[in-house]
Amino acid sequence: MHHPVTAPAEAAPRIVTPVFAVAWLVNFAQYLTFYLLATTMALYAVKQFGAGDAAAGFASSAFVVGATVARIFAGHVVDSLGRRRMLLVSLAVVTLACAAYLPASSLGLLVAVRLVHGAMYAVASTAVMTLAQSVIPASRRAEGTGYFALGTTLATALGPAAGLMLVSAAGYPGMFWATTAVAAVGLAFGLALRVPDEPASARPHLVRGFRLGGILHPAVVPIGLFMLLVGVAYAGVITYLNGYAEQRGLGAGAGLFFLAYALVALVMRLVLGRVQDRRGDNAVVGLGLVCFAASLVLLAVARQDAVVVLAGALCGLGYGTLMPAAQAIAVRLVPPHQMGTGISTLYLGVDVGIGLAPLPLGALLAAGGYLWMYLVLAGFVVLAGVYYVLVHGRTPAARAVAR
Repeated sequence: MHHPVTAPAEAAPRIVTPVFAVAWLVNFAQYLTFYLLATTMALYAVKQFGAGDAAAGFASSAFVVGATVARIFAGHVVDSLGRRRMLLVSLAVVTLACAAYLPASSLGLLVAVRLVHGAMYAVASTAVMTLAQSVIPASRRAEGTGYFALGTTLATALGPAAGLMLVSAAGYPGMFWATTAVAAVGLAFGLALRVPDEPASARPHLVRGFRLGGILHPAVVPIGLFMLLVGVAYAGVITYLNGYAEQRGLGAGAGLFFLAYALVALVMRLVLGRVQDRRGDNAVVGLGLVCFAASLVLLAVARQDAVVVLAGALCGLGYGTLMPAAQAIAVRLVPPHQMGTGISTLYLGVDVGIGLAPLPLGALLAAGGYLWMYLVLAGFVVLAGVYYVLVHGRTPAARAVAR
């Protein structure tokens, strides 16, 4: 008797390839250099140069200023001059900038180093994300983006505490040497990336000129504005959590907030990317928005450390879910040769939201205290959700990814 031959099920295309793995390590090193310095710069400026509160704050935030300005041209430069080429240039300058913290002998020089470091970090993060996205299978885009974002989450969890430990054990020079070493390792991994740049003929409209389309990709602007709104809410967490904890006597809970954030984000990114690929964007973005709003409401009313830790876990499931979900959406909306511009458009929205929000939030805090500030930010997340539905949530890809 003749038995029909059953064709074997087609294997899912691989996400973790050598290029993806090396790009992951480069990305992790970049974010680790940022977070190693993030918690220590303001105090370093006070101790080393006698800076006042405002000047010390700017010494810390100059990094974000440099990164935000660089986002304006990062996507265009990466798309037009080549992803690997710009990655290597930016990684080399980041390594030099990290080394330059050691001889910086005045507050002005420190700020200048922070600006350069931030600007080149923006170019490097855009280039390495573009390289990684170029090798993630389209059918597993959100899943691969979630895996890639694990490096960022891990750096968020390890970097701030490691920076404080290094200062305590080896002083600020030891911390700067360690940061330079991490940057140099990132550069070495970047050199190991064997991805050829696209030929210039594949991007002729980008090479010859710089125009608005090179700054912002029109298809990604709506999602970029959505993440700007979400970033405003997240700025209220990362900027004011320490002051909030001190005022309410919740230091233990605040100390565990980002650990809970990182643990939940790490676990859920292994799951939710696959859900987004199979069920569409709305399933994951909706979950992220609900959890983020709930996290902010809990912060508004918390009077026990355990509630703050729960808020951290919900923030990891909220903001920690929304960022990679938005990255997957942005990449899907642009053609391959404009991926850098699409990614930098999204990052620019996030940077502007997080970078500009602290000033008006400070005024809101002075007027209504932490209760009202966090309740207003929860309302901001709801507003972001309404905006998302209007600009993206009703599209076919948002409901079920087109194959």
